[in-house]
Parts: sequence; structure tokens; C-alpha cells
Amino acid sequence: MLSGTSYDAVDAAVAELSFETLGAEAHEGTGDRASEGAAAGVGIVLRPLGLHSEPYPRELRDRLAAALPPAGTTLEQVCRLDTALGQFFGEVAARADAALAGGRADLVVSHGQTVYHWVAGAEALGTLQLGGPAWIAEATGLPVLSDLRTRDIARGGQGAPLMAMLDALLLLGADGGAGRGALNLGGIANITVRGPGGAVTAYDLGPANALLDAVVTEASGGAERMDTDGAWARRGRVDRELLAVLLDEPYYRLSPPKSTGKELFHAGYLRDRLGASGRGAGGEAADLAATVTELTAELVAAACREHGLRELVVSGGGVRNPVLMGRIRALADPVRIRRPEDFGLPAQAKEGYLFALLGFLSVHGLPGVFPSATGARGAEGAVLGSLTPGARPLRLPEPQSTRPGRLRVVP
Repeated sequence: MLSGTSYDAVDAAVAELSFETLGAEAHEGTGDRASEGAAAGVGIVLRPLGLHSEPYPRELRDRLAAALPPAGTTLEQVCRLDTALGQFFGEVAARADAALAGGRADLVVSHGQTVYHWVAGAEALGTLQLGGPAWIAEATGLPVLSDLRTRDIARGGQGAPLMAMLDALLLLGADGGAGRGALNLGGIANITVRGPGGAVTAYDLGPANALLDAVVTEASGGAERMDTDGAWARRGRVDRELLAVLLDEPYYRLSPPKSTGKELFHAGYLRDRLGASGRGAGGEAADLAATVTELTAELVAAACREHGLRELVVSGGGVRNPVLMGRIRALADPVRIRRPEDFGLPAQAKEGYLFALLGFLSVHGLPGVFPSATGARGAEGAVLGSLTPGARPLRLPEPQSTRPGRLRVVP
């Protein structure tokens, strides 16, 4: 379960997961030094059972928006939000279990709602996701795994992007993975590729929908919260001078591992850059939408060139924006653009299935991150999350000692 940086809905993806035995050649897929020399071991089989998505009630979404950076908040508001979000996540989890799992789910994995990701320069210092897991456990009677980023940060990692685990096992394995990258276009764009020596490299590129949502929300007085079908950007023209100012952001010059969020890329950030470009605080909204759309496409194309990609598998809410996707195709050409459906995974449910995968790994005592991707200390990644028991005594499966080498999706 999750609610992304656009904080418009709670998604619950339901899946069956199991281990399978692999041959030696299949185990090469992770490419991470922590798994080198491991026995011809195990893979994971994921069977998607569906996605259940519910929009936030308007009052809850408004309260959440009012508390997010750069707005100020109070501990009272944080407490109230944690409770309200936990209760809503619990309701969604119970309905998803009934509708898609027939009431037979074993575990809920909840990422919750990120409200702050604390980064200073290139170092992540903390992170906060709200949506109290006890409320989910009470609503469903199931154990809940939550707080999936903090352990990696405690080891010196970025705690992000977590998508690298699914991308590496499903998309970047030995079977055709050379020259392929995976891109997620949420509020923030993140990419997963193979780095030097085949190690998994993953990092946040910069804004995808974050600045675009801010432009549309402000221009429409809140009547619209996203650039549906790219309608705003399609009407506008790219302001090249403003684009140059935006591309001069110091974050883009940091070396991976790195992570960012709406703590940096928000409406106030864009107003400041407008002033720096000599445009003042205003600007034609359609032109701003076109310009920040072009910014994302430029960042993606630059990453494709830097990593020598021939294919890019794209997921996230941004894939529904034809203007953004068109600009990515044009600027990244001749990189072939693909979708997760080509590999058996529904694009809109990919993040939900990621957290199902991470939960499956954690309860079997397996790391959920690659240190090469997050920058955490040590050769082995951290086992992620904190467990809240359900209505019955908490019983974990037998630990699995071999790191999986592949993820296979079956109907």
C-alpha cells in the first residue's frame, strides 16, 4: 500500500509471492556485489491479483496539503494526520483484502504517506511517513510492515529510491537487461540502471509531476491538481531562458546516490526561479507547464545518454501525460521506450507490487535495498521495515539465506 508524492489516492496492490529454484545463469541477474558467488539459488514468483485504489476524501487531502513543506505545521496537526491517514489506510486495506484476496491476505505492507524526506546536500538524514500501522492492523486483523525507509538511512543510505529492488530483479537481469534502464515518473522522477561492474545504480533525477502539479493547482485555484492529458503544456510554449535557470539547479550536479522530494521542488521553488530568470513571480501558466514538462524530459534524456541506454522502461503517473512522454521520446531518441506490461507487470500497480515484494523479502530476513544504489554502509543491504502484529500471534516464515536473483511475474 502507498500514497505517492502527488497524495491523491491510496493504492493497494494484492499479490501472491513465492520462491523458486534457479540455475546458476539466472542468479546473475542482480549484478550486485553482495550476491556475487552466491549459490545457483532462488528467484521470486509474483502473481498479481489486482489493484484497489481509493482517492483521499477531499477534507483529508486538503489537511494533508496544508501541512506539507514548505508550509509550517504543528505536532497537533501531525498527530491528527497520522491518525486520520492510518484509519483511511486501514479502511482501504480491509476493502482490498476482501475484494482481491478473498479475505485471505497474510500481510499488509504499508509505505504510508511521505510528509518529509530530510536531505542536506548529498546526505539523507531522516524521513517521515504518516499513516499509523496500528490502525491498519486493527482494521484488518493482519500484521503490518511499515516504515520501510528509515533502516537504510540509519546505515548512511538515501532510503530511496526503493524501486531499485524490483527494477533490478525484473527488468535489469541477465536476460536482455544490458543497456536497459527503468524510469518512474511520480512526483519525482527516479531511474535504475547498471553502473560500473554491473552494480545496481538508482537515484532521483529531479521533478516529474511535482512542479507541473504545482503550476496547474495554482493556476486553476485548486480546481485542477494535475495536467490531465498534458492539456496545459500542450497549449504553452517552452520558455528557454527559464528552462536554463531551472537546469542550473545544484541538485542535478550531485553524484549518485542521491534523493530529493517536494521539500525542494514545490510552488515556492518555481516562483523563486521565475524571479531569478527576470520573469517576476508571475508567468503564463500554460508556458510554465510546457517549460517544467520540458525540464523533466531533458533530465531523462541526459540520464539516458550518461548511462548509454538503449531501452527505457517507463512507469508511474507521468506515463498518462502524452505531452511529457512525447518529449521524452523525442529528446531521448533513439532510446526505445517500453512499459512494465511488456514484462508482465501492470504499470499503474508497479509501486504497489514493489511494496509487496519488499514485505516478502523482509519477513524472510532478506535485504530490500542494494547498497550500491542507496549508498548505505556494508556489502549487504538492510532488512527493511517495522512489524506491527495483527489479531493473532506473530509468526514469521523460516529465514531465506540466499539473496534472490530474479523476479518472475506469472498470470
